[in-house]
Amino acid sequence: MTEETNVKEGVKVMQNEKFSIMELCQIAVFAAIISVVSQISIPMPAGVPMTLQTLIIPIAGVVLGKNKGTIATVVYLIMGAIGLPVFAGFSGGIGALVGMTGGFLISFPVLAYSAGVGDNLGRKLSSNSGKHLYYICLVASLVIGATINYAVGTIWFMTVSGNGLVVALTACVIPFIPTSLIKIAIIAIIAPMLKQRLGRITG
Repeated sequence: MTEETNVKEGVKVMQNEKFSIMELCQIAVFAAIISVVSQISIPMPAGVPMTLQTLIIPIAGVVLGKNKGTIATVVYLIMGAIGLPVFAGFSGGIGALVGMTGGFLISFPVLAYSAGVGDNLGRKLSSNSGKHLYYICLVASLVIGATINYAVGTIWFMTVSGNGLVVALTACVIPFIPTSLIKIAIIAIIAPMLKQRLGRITG
């Protein structure tokens, strides 16, 4: 192996290491953004707050991609689990994860992953069949992610609180449907633009 070959191999190793560091920074930045945005919340009578978590987390999935976006969300949950005040209302700790709203929290990674899958699939399909397919895939994935989040959160709420389905739907789903639709529209418009402006940093 010549000296020139050694130098080239060394450069490749450095490039790979730098890219890995960049990915970690991206994940850390979005975990921090999720933590900050989570504090923008409106308390609701039944104890399930209206927050912007479900807006920023799918955006992370689109901008970072399904894997890194999901990891960023998991990092956020771990930060909260160990006691950092990153959940809504500057709360944290295991108690928040096992409380009445715990089901919504633990299913947050689904929002990021689903959004990332929709973005990725939409880009593949739209390259041959037109851009409208991209938005169909993205919106469908956002609806699926939100539905799973609602389902897990509602079942969890019923289990912890002991309330029936009607009460759970009234507390956890019905009041949030209008804002969820608005968030999905905002995500579908903003997330692709952010991804493009940030140089397509997905992996």
